[in-house]
Amino acid sequence: MPVVVDRHLREQIPHEAAAFPVSFFEGELADLPGRAGPLHWHPDFELAQARCAPLEYRVGQHRIRLEAGDCLFVNGNQLHSVRQLAGDAPDPLPIVVFSGTAVAPATGTLYRRYIAPVAGCASLPFAVFRRQDPGSGEVLALAQSLFDSLRGRPACYEMAVQRDLNRLLAFLFCHLDTLPRFPPTAFQLRTQVRVQKMLDYIARHYREPITAADIAGAASISRSEAGRCFKAYLGCSPVQALLRHRLQAARGLLQDRTLTVEEISAACGFSDASYFTRQFRKTYGMPPRQLRNLGK
Repeated sequence: MPVVVDRHLREQIPHEAAAFPVSFFEGELADLPGRAGPLHWHPDFELAQARCAPLEYRVGQHRIRLEAGDCLFVNGNQLHSVRQLAGDAPDPLPIVVFSGTAVAPATGTLYRRYIAPVAGCASLPFAVFRRQDPGSGEVLALAQSLFDSLRGRPACYEMAVQRDLNRLLAFLFCHLDTLPRFPPTAFQLRTQVRVQKMLDYIARHYREPITAADIAGAASISRSEAGRCFKAYLGCSPVQALLRHRLQAARGLLQDRTLTVEEISAACGFSDASYFTRQFRKTYGMPPRQLRNLGK
């Protein structure tokens, strides 16, 4: 299942029920071009694990390398992405995305006392738990228990998941003063806001003929400054980010078989269907018609 983001880069998490705001994902890297996910954010917490291949998570401007067995906790509202660094097969990458309200109501005393301090800690954008670090054993065991429960869904699995999430958040709260901190600088905060504004502009206008100057103008900065911002957060230029967004949108539209490839190309801002097909093949490894026929 591909990562789907709205026009503010907020990932659309398909929680099955608001009463149990926990989602489990696995095997998504196999469907992503280059085994790399797009930059996105969501208000929920995230717990992910590299299983068999080295991965690189980007949280804000931080790059975190995960070896097999390592886990990463990502705090809410953090711009982040992931890519696989090596390996012949895609890493399973189990991920649990959950709200603190899965443990306690947001208006309750337990949430305010124990969960809100973690969620509101601006200097804790993430926490890494290494397989070779003895101090990480408790969190790694909790992660494995969570993945097993959400994958197998035995009787009363929701209660087991809630219990493990409770213990995870309790661990984070109790170690809040000892976990490595990464206080954001004023420059980092300003850059992130600029990137969000420009990506929001791309998401709203990608169907139209827009230029690098238009993208930079969305954040009221120069083209050169826009290029530096995109390089810092996405590792590409604004125009390359626009192309990625258009191709991702086109891939989603391929599921609508009432539209021709030419119509999809035009609907996603491409003025030349042949150019669209070349870029699509370069990104996804096959032309759009072939990918549609495979049902992906």
